[in-house]
Amino acid sequence: MLFGCFNSPVMIMVRDNLAHIQETIARSARKAGRNPREIKLVAVSKTVDIELIAEAVQAGQTLFGENYIQEAADKMTRLPPSLKWHFIGRLQSNKARQAAELFEVIETVDRWKVAAALDSHARLLGKTLSILLQVNIGREPQKSGVLPEAAETLLRKISGETSLRVFGLMTMPPYSPDPEQSRPLFSALRQLAEQLASRGLFADNAAVELSMGMSNDYAVAIEEGATLVRVGSALFGSRQV
Repeated sequence: MLFGCFNSPVMIMVRDNLAHIQETIARSARKAGRNPREIKLVAVSKTVDIELIAEAVQAGQTLFGENYIQEAADKMTRLPPSLKWHFIGRLQSNKARQAAELFEVIETVDRWKVAAALDSHARLLGKTLSILLQVNIGREPQKSGVLPEAAETLLRKISGETSLRVFGLMTMPPYSPDPEQSRPLFSALRQLAEQLASRGLFADNAAVELSMGMSNDYAVAIEEGATLVRVGSALFGSRQV
């Protein structure tokens, strides 16, 4: 397990950034008349050095999001077992076994083949796996996600034919330097979730999770109902490749 007494400027930056993000979450929640405790920060640690992740852990962050199975598996062996991990990348069905084993939540289920594979492996593991349905709310042809009008059909099939627990929806709207451009799309996802919840299609229809908002627009996402915000560069700095 990798922990030590780091005090470099970069490490201090992570602590300061985390504090700023937490303050922004609280301020945005209060602006919308919400309880800040309703919102969870998913620290996006894709390609982030293990030392920086460890610094975030020492500063109190416990929930992380990873895009790549093998990279995540390596990090998990070097960090405290008490941490929680969400898979937030595009998942191929041939990686479903590892994903079901490693992650608490898969946020990016958008087709039946992947859902069925996850369910099969979760059953073999004796594990109840939680997922979010990824919705292509911006209708971008290059992006993953079920289209809004097809979400109910897929959700009904998953709920009726698997043991997966569908707790909510996830989306990545088209990038814009202006966070306000994302607001109507965040609102549309919230309305879709409310519609699906009214039909009893989630594992907990009274507490539907909405994973939306990233480093540039998470404050707006919270104002529109996000319960999970996925923040990477605002916490760890520019992504390493």
